Amino acid sequence: MAWVTQTLSSSLGRKVVMSLTGLFLSTFLIVHMAGNLQLFKDDGGRAFNEYTYFMTHNPLIITVSYLLYTSILVHALMALILTRHNQASRPVRYAYSHPEANSLWSSRNMGILGTVLLLFIIIHMRTFWYEMHFGSVPMAEYDGKQYKDLYAVVKVAFAEWWYVLLYVISMVAIGFHLAHGFQSGFQTMGIRHPKYTPIIETIGTYFFAIIIPVAFAAMPVYVFLQVHGII
Repeated sequence: MAWVTQTLSSSLGRKVVMSLTGLFLSTFLIVHMAGNLQLFKDDGGRAFNEYTYFMTHNPLIITVSYLLYTSILVHALMALILTRHNQASRPVRYAYSHPEANSLWSSRNMGILGTVLLLFIIIHMRTFWYEMHFGSVPMAEYDGKQYKDLYAVVKVAFAEWWYVLLYVISMVAIGFHLAHGFQSGFQTMGIRHPKYTPIIETIGTYFFAIIIPVAFAAMPVYVFLQVHGII
């Protein structure tokens, strides 16, 4: 296990760990988005409840979920350690510094974006994950089989304008975070090539930084409008 200690004690090793966990979390977003798209089905929440049942009863998914929770914590911890290390290495800022001239806003504010997302994840998991496992969730029955009606929990949460606003703002933050983070993850691991880098940058910019956040943000807005009879 010495290699683990050596990896986590070096700046490069921490960056690699943060990149790997970040890319894994990016992959998870695709699965999570696909499942949450069931909210758009006009079936009273059946497809969404069946999806959540599968996600919480499949042994493989349950195992991966623990890897997901670990990745979130490790990613946040590595980011914090690297930020503190960078600050300690340069305690006094340069007198003439214009980082905006040669770097993106998202790359200069990854710490702020990451903090916003971590707070959102905590609130989000308290609202849904905790309620799913430990709360008093009503039951729904489809074809004689009982399901926890998490769709009802979703409707209650997204009926609140402030929660919808928080969700949308957080999706803007994740868009900026992924705009830099997805490409940076590959770069940290030395994956840069004239043939493949433009593809990675395109996927990071358009799919992860735009399509995924917009899809996620559309869900609470849709449910809010539906619950209040606007659509």
